[in-house]
Amino acid sequence: MARRKLIVVSNRGPVSYGRDELGSRVARRGGGGLVTALRGLAAHHDVTWIASAMTDEDRLVAQEQAGETMAEVSATGASYQVRLLAHDPVAYDGYYNRIANGTLWFLHHYLWGLAAEPDLGPEFRQAWTDGYERVNRTFAEAVIDELDREPSSAVCFQDYHLFLAPGHVRAARPDARLSHFVHVPWPQADYWHALPADVRRAVHEGLCANDVVGFHTERWRRSFDQSCEELAGCHTASSVNPIGIDTAEFDLLRESPAVLEEEGRIAAVRPELLVVRVDRTDLSKNIVRGFRAFALLLEQHPELVGRVGMLALLDPSRQALPAYARYLAAIEREARLVNERFGTEAWLPIDLHAADNFPQSVAAYKQFDVLLVNAVFDGMNLVAKEAPLVNDRDGVLVLSENAGAYAELGEWAVGVNPFDLAGQADALHEALTMPAKERRRRAEAIEACVRAHDIEAWTAGLLADLDRHSTISSQ
Repeated sequence: MARRKLIVVSNRGPVSYGRDELGSRVARRGGGGLVTALRGLAAHHDVTWIASAMTDEDRLVAQEQAGETMAEVSATGASYQVRLLAHDPVAYDGYYNRIANGTLWFLHHYLWGLAAEPDLGPEFRQAWTDGYERVNRTFAEAVIDELDREPSSAVCFQDYHLFLAPGHVRAARPDARLSHFVHVPWPQADYWHALPADVRRAVHEGLCANDVVGFHTERWRRSFDQSCEELAGCHTASSVNPIGIDTAEFDLLRESPAVLEEEGRIAAVRPELLVVRVDRTDLSKNIVRGFRAFALLLEQHPELVGRVGMLALLDPSRQALPAYARYLAAIEREARLVNERFGTEAWLPIDLHAADNFPQSVAAYKQFDVLLVNAVFDGMNLVAKEAPLVNDRDGVLVLSENAGAYAELGEWAVGVNPFDLAGQADALHEALTMPAKERRRRAEAIEACVRAHDIEAWTAGLLADLDRHSTISSQ
């Protein structure tokens, strides 16, 4: 594979800075699944990564950089350049909390009940103009600056935080090679009418400034093409390239001391049959309905009472947003209700852990008999790929038909409608009682698919899509 000059642009970067106990600056691996997915690019290409300064030390680094990049080395020894952007705190809050996560995330995942929400008052307009537009322009200016240094670079924008930036870059550098990958679902055109006409048009026109826009599934790609035409009268090439995982990393993780220690704790207290879910406490993950479906399973199949338990490992997400704080409270309340109704001194139906503990999650992946992924909507859902890869029990995947992973794994999963509690309870029962031979067949098929379509295949697909659709030939 020939090395390429790439500019990767995302809100969160591959590295974040802090201070150790001696007061010395230290670099830490950036968080988030997107960063994990993209860091493999640095192993094969000359990457400059532009991202937001997230911590106080990040902002100090950005100030010291004064518009320059600095060299970093990944955990695998790959070198890359990083450029951090220190945004105005008020502008960043409007961009990130009010628009990206407080508005666009809800729209992309169909989370609004339109009879009551959204209410787009003056605060929305201010956050859009002084936050989202402003921060996107800052990203675009940094990209333009890097293109002036390396005009042959291909630019890879990532996700819903940066919908407007490509338009600014295209206007300034018409021959730039631009791609954008959208990691969230793309709602149908009618749902976009929840936003003002100028806002929805700006989103679509910004994306259409790219040479190609990528999605995880044909379903999301098709919705994008239709909404571009209907809402903005614009068009660009689009592609389907489902994201994979770093299978080698998980092969190592499963036998790591931290995971084995956590697995010992789980195995010591697990019931005969174990249902596992691993999620962020995001409204799109459908956790409350999952608990209710589990309660319905116990009600309809009393023979399972005392034999089956659910281990819910939940990472608290976006607690600065009131809706997310309320949802975490609702999750905890629902678990408590189920446990009070069915629990005994010797058996807890739902074992809920609200903390960020990745080794515990991987240990649970190894131990599940059934994995529940019942998302309302999900661009992909990497848990549905990670967990079966390391599972030791021929576990069965119960998977929402609205998760992007369903397009790849649905034929070997037990599919569910995420709003149908009775259907989810039936699916859990089917999975728990499935014959061993059928469990093994499905588990082996999912593992083979995940290994064949790993993160290296995805990153290669990103560049192949850009080469196929670029306005100029590859350098």
